[in-house]
Amino acid sequence: METESEPYVRLATLRQLHQVVADLNTARSLADTLQTVADGVVNGLGYELACVNLVRPDGDLVVAAFAGNTAAEALITGRVGSREAWEKRLAMGEPWGALRFISYTEGWVLDEDDVPQWYTDGPEPRFEDEWHPADRLFAPMYATGASGGELLGVISVDRPRNGRRPGAWGREALQMYAFQAAIAISNARLRANMQRALVRLEREQQALRASEESFRQAFEYAPSGMAIAEMGGDQHGRILRTNDALCRLLGRPASAMRRYSFSDLVHPEDIGTLLRTSAEGGRAELRLARRDGTYVWVSLRNSVVADAADGPRFLLTHVEDVEERKRRELQLAHRASHDALTGLPNSAELRSRLSARLCRRPHAGQPSAVDSLDAAYDGVYGADGQHSFDYGSDNAHSMQQSGEGFDHHVHTVAPPEGPGDADDGTKGLAVLFCDLDGFKSINDRFGHHTGDAVLIEVARRLTSGVRDGDTVARLGGDEFVVLADGLGRADAQDLAVRLRNAIIPPIRVDGRAVRVGASFGIGWAHCGMSADEVLHSADQRMYVEKRSRAKQHRRAG
Repeated sequence: METESEPYVRLATLRQLHQVVADLNTARSLADTLQTVADGVVNGLGYELACVNLVRPDGDLVVAAFAGNTAAEALITGRVGSREAWEKRLAMGEPWGALRFISYTEGWVLDEDDVPQWYTDGPEPRFEDEWHPADRLFAPMYATGASGGELLGVISVDRPRNGRRPGAWGREALQMYAFQAAIAISNARLRANMQRALVRLEREQQALRASEESFRQAFEYAPSGMAIAEMGGDQHGRILRTNDALCRLLGRPASAMRRYSFSDLVHPEDIGTLLRTSAEGGRAELRLARRDGTYVWVSLRNSVVADAADGPRFLLTHVEDVEERKRRELQLAHRASHDALTGLPNSAELRSRLSARLCRRPHAGQPSAVDSLDAAYDGVYGADGQHSFDYGSDNAHSMQQSGEGFDHHVHTVAPPEGPGDADDGTKGLAVLFCDLDGFKSINDRFGHHTGDAVLIEVARRLTSGVRDGDTVARLGGDEFVVLADGLGRADAQDLAVRLRNAIIPPIRVDGRAVRVGASFGIGWAHCGMSADEVLHSADQRMYVEKRSRAKQHRRAG
């Protein structure tokens, strides 16, 4: 099982990976893109040396970029290795997903081939997964992102900064980076072709026909979707022409595409993103509708094709399918914020959700009429607290200068405590801290396999016993937390009883019935508290409740 710190490590790795992938899209030329690919491995993936070997038109691979060591860069940049030697290396390498690893115990047979390489000195490994100076790790880049596509090049890496061979997470990060680097290189080549075509279109009239043909070829046969739309006038944004790649991506014939604009096809939740995307150089990631009613994530990039005499005439839009990358990002984000065993939100995600409901300013009493009105119109305001409708930049600027504005945060309050904790009807955010009774004895008697199965079933029962919108999280070990909003004190007590009764029935694991009990402590979140203070309060109440209950009520075995 994951330790509590691993999600934070993975989030940090994910942020670094996102940053270096974002840097790939800022390079303007193919040469800049190749150097950015090499720099990204060194700056974001934890290796001291990286080399990008690019496939030439004749099939051989040339060292096109190097990062991490200026002496090695001067030594091998521009040198060429034969395609045959590279194929031998990739064939003999141990498959790590799409990566290929050659251990120093086997790589000596490659010392005499013609692939450019550098040599580093170092001691023999002291433990099994320590990196040896003669270890080799390659990340092939394919045009389609899969091993069945055309080979674009190979990223070679050396000397991990932690001194160890990369684990599963490091391999996945390098593999994803190679996938994105292949897209960036393909796009750089495509942009270069498009820029050359656009330059030819702007030249003198006698070269216009040849330039238009070059543009048509680049447009029609581009591997990514392309579209031309009108600019200005009543028909602004209407699609005039699409290539086959975009028609295949959206499952719509070219004749049907001409009836739409991108605003007709974009997902309702992404219309704001589209409207904020500028015509010249604008970039956005959003969802477009397919013919079958499903949506696909795309990266959309705009360019303006201008006529020298009349000004802007139409909009050239490049549409790239990023569905697979988005899926991987969502998977990685889910792994970082959810417990690997039960699938519940983990401790970090629990604290994030709880902190989102709290502010630093204490707030006592019932929510005011203004609070209720703010809650009802919460969707009208943006994340920055400004009104989402645009009434003009001058008006917004004047409001910022004058300091006017309102606190749109609806304060979280707790039902007041009184004699016997009587319920006066106040509703609040209840925090139920659950600790399983007798779980350790199950682990000790029957092993961790049975214990894991018990935790999974308890998680299912807790989730089934709460409302949609409530949060059930695993804090760690045999501790769970439930966040339930809009409850009074009596409601929270009833919920704790129902959840405890749901946990008590026997759980069958491998033909054996085992039982656990549960102790619940009920805390209340309110503004002025931190998430840790709220959880600590509920934890303390749970221990008071556990000590006060007789042992016969904490059944286990």
